[in-house]
Amino acid sequence: MNEKVKDKSKKNGFKMKSENLDFFYGDFQALHDISLNFESRQVTALIGPSGCGKSTYLRCLNRMNDLIPISRVKGKVLLDGENIYDPSLDVVMLRRRVGMVFQKPNPFPKSVSENVAYGLRVNGIKNKSFIRERVEESLEKAALWEEVKDRLDDSALGLSGGQQQRLCIARALAVEPDVLLMDEPASALDPIATQKIEELIHRLKKNYTIIIVTHSMQQAARVSDRTAFFYMGKLIEEGETDTIFTRPKLRQTEDYITGRFG
Repeated sequence: MNEKVKDKSKKNGFKMKSENLDFFYGDFQALHDISLNFESRQVTALIGPSGCGKSTYLRCLNRMNDLIPISRVKGKVLLDGENIYDPSLDVVMLRRRVGMVFQKPNPFPKSVSENVAYGLRVNGIKNKSFIRERVEESLEKAALWEEVKDRLDDSALGLSGGQQQRLCIARALAVEPDVLLMDEPASALDPIATQKIEELIHRLKKNYTIIIVTHSMQQAARVSDRTAFFYMGKLIEEGETDTIFTRPKLRQTEDYITGRFG
Protein backbone atom coordinates (compact mmCIF):
# COMPACT_ATOMS: atom_id res chain seq x y z
CA MET A 1 0.00 0.00 0.00
CA ASN A 2 1.14 3.50 -0.78
CA GLU A 3 3.01 4.90 2.24
CA LYS A 4 1.63 8.40 1.63
CA VAL A 5 -1.88 6.99 1.92
CA LYS A 6 -0.96 5.30 5.20
CA ASP A 7 0.53 8.50 6.58
CA LYS A 8 -2.59 10.46 5.65
CA SER A 9 -4.80 7.90 7.36
CA LYS A 10 -2.76 8.07 10.56
CA LYS A 11 -2.77 11.84 10.48
CA ASN A 12 -6.55 12.19 10.37
CA GLY A 13 -7.00 9.39 12.92
CA PHE A 14 -9.38 7.31 10.81
CA LYS A 15 -8.43 3.67 10.36
CA MET A 16 -11.52 2.84 8.36
CA LYS A 17 -14.49 4.68 6.91
CA SER A 18 -17.46 4.18 4.62
CA GLU A 19 -18.51 6.81 2.10
CA ASN A 20 -22.06 6.92 0.70
CA LEU A 21 -22.42 3.16 1.11
CA ASP A 22 -25.55 1.51 -0.33
CA PHE A 23 -26.17 -2.22 -0.09
CA PHE A 24 -28.73 -4.31 -1.94
CA TYR A 25 -30.12 -7.83 -1.65
CA GLY A 26 -31.39 -8.20 -5.20
CA ASP A 27 -33.87 -5.34 -5.64
CA PHE A 28 -34.18 -4.68 -1.90
CA GLN A 29 -32.01 -1.85 -0.57
CA ALA A 30 -30.85 -2.78 2.94
CA LEU A 31 -28.46 0.15 3.55
CA HIS A 32 -28.91 3.74 2.44
CA ASP A 33 -26.02 6.18 1.97
CA ILE A 34 -23.99 5.23 5.07
CA SER A 35 -20.98 7.48 5.71
CA LEU A 36 -19.20 6.65 8.95
CA ASN A 37 -15.64 7.04 10.25
CA PHE A 38 -13.83 4.66 12.60
CA GLU A 39 -10.93 6.09 14.55
CA SER A 40 -7.79 4.13 15.29
CA ARG A 41 -7.71 2.28 18.62
CA GLN A 42 -11.27 3.11 19.55
CA VAL A 43 -14.39 1.01 20.04
CA THR A 44 -17.43 1.98 17.99
CA ALA A 45 -20.78 0.39 18.86
CA LEU A 46 -23.51 -0.02 16.25
CA ILE A 47 -26.95 -0.01 17.88
CA GLY A 48 -30.54 -0.14 16.66
CA PRO A 49 -33.56 -2.45 16.58
CA SER A 50 -33.44 -5.90 14.98
CA GLY A 51 -33.39 -5.79 11.20
CA CYS A 52 -32.12 -2.21 11.00
CA GLY A 53 -28.99 -3.08 9.00
CA LYS A 54 -26.26 -3.11 11.69
CA SER A 55 -24.97 -6.62 10.97
CA THR A 56 -25.33 -6.15 7.22
CA TYR A 57 -23.22 -3.01 7.49
CA LEU A 58 -20.63 -4.78 9.65
CA ARG A 59 -20.27 -7.53 7.03
CA CYS A 60 -19.73 -4.89 4.36
CA LEU A 61 -16.55 -3.85 6.17
CA ASN A 62 -14.71 -7.06 5.29
CA ARG A 63 -16.78 -8.06 2.27
CA MET A 64 -18.45 -11.04 3.95
CA ASN A 65 -21.58 -10.13 1.98
CA ASP A 66 -19.70 -11.05 -1.20
CA LEU A 67 -20.69 -14.63 -0.35
CA ILE A 68 -24.35 -13.76 -1.07
CA PRO A 69 -24.82 -14.11 -4.87
CA ILE A 70 -27.62 -11.53 -5.21
CA SER A 71 -25.88 -8.83 -3.16
CA ARG A 72 -24.30 -5.67 -4.53
CA VAL A 73 -22.65 -2.57 -3.10
CA LYS A 74 -22.40 1.06 -4.15
CA GLY A 75 -20.07 3.59 -2.55
CA LYS A 76 -16.74 3.03 -0.83
CA VAL A 77 -15.23 1.48 2.26
CA LEU A 78 -11.71 2.75 2.91
CA LEU A 79 -9.07 0.96 4.99
CA ASP A 80 -5.98 3.14 5.45
CA GLY A 81 -7.30 5.21 2.54
CA GLU A 82 -7.63 2.26 0.12
CA ASN A 83 -11.05 1.23 -1.20
CA ILE A 84 -11.67 -2.38 -0.17
CA TYR A 85 -14.15 -2.76 -3.05
CA ASP A 86 -11.49 -2.03 -5.65
CA PRO A 87 -11.55 -5.01 -8.08
CA SER A 88 -7.78 -5.43 -7.73
CA LEU A 89 -7.93 -5.84 -3.95
CA ASP A 90 -6.96 -9.23 -2.47
CA VAL A 91 -10.01 -10.26 -0.43
CA VAL A 92 -8.08 -12.93 1.50
CA MET A 93 -5.59 -10.28 2.62
CA LEU A 94 -8.48 -7.95 3.50
CA ARG A 95 -10.01 -10.53 5.81
CA ARG A 96 -6.64 -11.04 7.46
CA ARG A 97 -6.48 -7.31 8.19
CA VAL A 98 -10.16 -7.03 9.17
CA GLY A 99 -10.97 -9.96 11.43
CA MET A 100 -14.46 -10.98 12.49
CA VAL A 101 -16.03 -12.59 15.56
CA PHE A 102 -19.58 -13.85 15.14
CA GLN A 103 -22.62 -13.90 17.39
CA LYS A 104 -22.29 -17.57 18.32
CA PRO A 105 -18.89 -19.11 19.04
CA ASN A 106 -17.83 -21.10 15.98
CA PRO A 107 -14.67 -23.04 16.85
CA PHE A 108 -13.52 -25.61 14.32
CA PRO A 109 -13.72 -29.30 15.33
CA LYS A 110 -9.98 -29.25 15.94
CA SER A 111 -7.73 -28.86 18.95
CA VAL A 112 -7.48 -25.57 20.82
CA SER A 113 -4.03 -24.99 19.35
CA GLU A 114 -5.06 -25.83 15.77
CA ASN A 115 -7.99 -23.43 15.98
CA VAL A 116 -5.68 -20.52 16.73
CA ALA A 117 -3.09 -21.65 14.20
CA TYR A 118 -5.62 -22.10 11.39
CA GLY A 119 -5.29 -18.63 9.86
CA LEU A 120 -1.50 -18.80 10.03
CA ARG A 121 -1.47 -22.06 8.10
CA VAL A 122 -3.95 -20.72 5.52
CA ASN A 123 -1.56 -17.81 5.00
CA GLY A 124 1.27 -20.23 4.23
CA ILE A 125 3.17 -20.08 7.51
CA LYS A 126 4.87 -23.43 8.26
CA ASN A 127 7.49 -22.59 10.89
CA LYS A 128 6.39 -24.68 13.87
CA SER A 129 8.18 -22.65 16.56
CA PHE A 130 6.74 -19.40 15.15
CA ILE A 131 3.25 -20.92 15.12
CA ARG A 132 3.62 -22.12 18.73
CA GLU A 133 4.73 -18.66 19.86
CA ARG A 134 1.90 -16.94 17.99
CA VAL A 135 -0.68 -19.38 19.42
CA GLU A 136 0.46 -18.65 22.98
CA GLU A 137 0.64 -14.91 22.34
CA SER A 138 -2.85 -14.83 20.81
CA LEU A 139 -4.37 -16.86 23.64
CA GLU A 140 -2.78 -14.48 26.14
CA LYS A 141 -4.20 -11.48 24.27
CA ALA A 142 -7.61 -13.14 24.41
CA ALA A 143 -7.25 -13.70 28.18
CA LEU A 144 -7.52 -17.46 27.69
CA TRP A 145 -3.97 -18.81 28.00
CA GLU A 146 -4.05 -19.60 31.73
CA GLU A 147 -7.31 -21.52 31.29
CA VAL A 148 -6.23 -23.67 28.34
CA LYS A 149 -2.41 -23.93 28.46
CA ASP A 150 -2.70 -27.56 29.65
CA ARG A 151 -5.47 -28.36 27.14
CA LEU A 152 -3.92 -27.18 23.87
CA ASP A 153 -4.29 -30.61 22.25
CA ASP A 154 -7.87 -31.13 23.46
CA SER A 155 -10.85 -30.44 21.24
CA ALA A 156 -11.99 -26.83 21.26
CA LEU A 157 -15.57 -28.13 21.36
CA GLY A 158 -14.96 -29.17 24.97
CA LEU A 159 -14.54 -25.57 26.13
CA SER A 160 -17.35 -23.57 27.70
CA GLY A 161 -19.30 -21.12 25.54
CA GLY A 162 -17.40 -18.13 26.92
CA GLN A 163 -14.07 -19.85 26.42
CA GLN A 164 -15.03 -20.79 22.88
CA GLN A 165 -15.83 -17.17 22.08
CA ARG A 166 -12.50 -16.00 23.46
CA LEU A 167 -10.84 -18.77 21.43
CA CYS A 168 -12.51 -17.34 18.31
CA ILE A 169 -11.14 -13.92 19.25
CA ALA A 170 -7.66 -15.46 19.66
CA ARG A 171 -8.03 -17.09 16.24
CA ALA A 172 -8.83 -13.70 14.72
CA LEU A 173 -5.91 -12.04 16.53
CA ALA A 174 -3.35 -14.66 15.45
CA VAL A 175 -3.07 -13.20 11.94
CA GLU A 176 -2.47 -9.72 13.40
CA PRO A 177 -5.48 -7.77 12.06
CA ASP A 178 -5.77 -3.99 12.10
CA VAL A 179 -9.52 -3.99 12.70
CA LEU A 180 -11.69 -6.39 14.70
CA LEU A 181 -15.39 -6.70 13.85
CA MET A 182 -17.66 -8.20 16.51
CA ASP A 183 -21.27 -9.14 15.74
CA GLU A 184 -23.08 -9.35 19.10
CA PRO A 185 -20.16 -11.35 20.55
CA ALA A 186 -21.72 -11.83 23.98
CA SER A 187 -25.40 -12.34 23.13
CA ALA A 188 -25.16 -16.14 23.52
CA LEU A 189 -23.17 -15.96 26.78
CA ASP A 190 -24.02 -15.84 30.48
CA PRO A 191 -23.37 -12.65 32.50
CA ILE A 192 -19.96 -13.77 33.82
CA ALA A 193 -18.70 -14.74 30.35
CA THR A 194 -20.14 -11.49 28.99
CA GLN A 195 -18.17 -9.50 31.56
CA LYS A 196 -14.96 -11.26 30.52
CA ILE A 197 -15.60 -10.41 26.86
CA GLU A 198 -16.23 -6.75 27.76
CA GLU A 199 -13.05 -6.57 29.85
CA LEU A 200 -11.20 -8.12 26.92
CA ILE A 201 -12.55 -5.47 24.53
CA HIS A 202 -11.21 -2.74 26.84
CA ARG A 203 -7.74 -4.29 26.73
CA LEU A 204 -7.74 -4.98 23.01
CA LYS A 205 -8.60 -1.43 21.98
CA LYS A 206 -5.08 -0.35 23.00
CA ASN A 207 -3.87 -2.07 19.83
CA TYR A 208 -6.89 -2.57 17.58
CA THR A 209 -9.75 -0.63 16.05
CA ILE A 210 -12.91 -2.43 17.19
CA ILE A 211 -16.40 -2.19 15.71
CA ILE A 212 -19.10 -4.01 17.66
CA VAL A 213 -22.76 -4.67 16.89
CA THR A 214 -24.72 -5.04 20.12
CA HIS A 215 -28.39 -5.44 20.96
CA SER A 216 -27.63 -4.20 24.49
CA MET A 217 -27.50 -0.45 24.96
CA GLN A 218 -26.01 -1.02 28.41
CA GLN A 219 -23.16 -2.94 26.79
CA ALA A 220 -22.66 -0.20 24.19
CA ALA A 221 -22.45 2.36 26.99
CA ARG A 222 -19.92 0.25 28.90
CA VAL A 223 -17.50 -0.72 26.13
CA SER A 224 -17.60 1.90 23.36
CA ASP A 225 -15.99 5.27 22.76
CA ARG A 226 -18.41 6.15 19.96
CA THR A 227 -21.89 4.93 19.09
CA ALA A 228 -23.78 4.89 15.80
CA PHE A 229 -27.59 4.48 15.78
CA PHE A 230 -29.10 2.68 12.80
CA TYR A 231 -32.78 2.53 11.88
CA MET A 232 -34.38 0.97 8.79
CA GLY A 233 -31.09 0.77 6.93
CA LYS A 234 -30.09 4.36 7.62
CA LEU A 235 -27.51 5.92 9.92
CA ILE A 236 -29.60 8.23 12.09
CA GLU A 237 -26.98 9.65 14.43
CA GLU A 238 -23.37 9.05 15.41
CA GLY A 239 -21.10 10.57 18.03
CA GLU A 240 -19.28 10.09 21.33
CA THR A 241 -21.07 7.44 23.36
CA ASP A 242 -21.66 9.70 26.38
CA THR A 243 -23.27 12.29 24.13
CA ILE A 244 -25.45 9.81 22.25
CA PHE A 245 -26.77 8.35 25.51
CA THR A 246 -27.25 11.58 27.47
CA ARG A 247 -27.64 14.41 24.94
CA PRO A 248 -28.63 13.02 21.53
CA LYS A 249 -29.29 15.61 18.86
CA LEU A 250 -32.29 13.87 17.33
CA ARG A 251 -35.64 12.94 18.90
CA GLN A 252 -35.59 9.59 17.08
CA THR A 253 -32.33 8.65 18.82
CA GLU A 254 -33.67 9.74 22.20
CA ASP A 255 -36.85 7.70 21.70
CA TYR A 256 -34.82 4.58 20.99
CA ILE A 257 -32.35 5.13 23.84
CA THR A 258 -35.19 5.65 26.33
CA GLY A 259 -37.10 2.60 25.14
CA ARG A 260 -40.05 4.31 23.46
CA PHE A 261 -39.57 1.95 20.51
CA GLY A 262 -37.30 -0.90 19.38
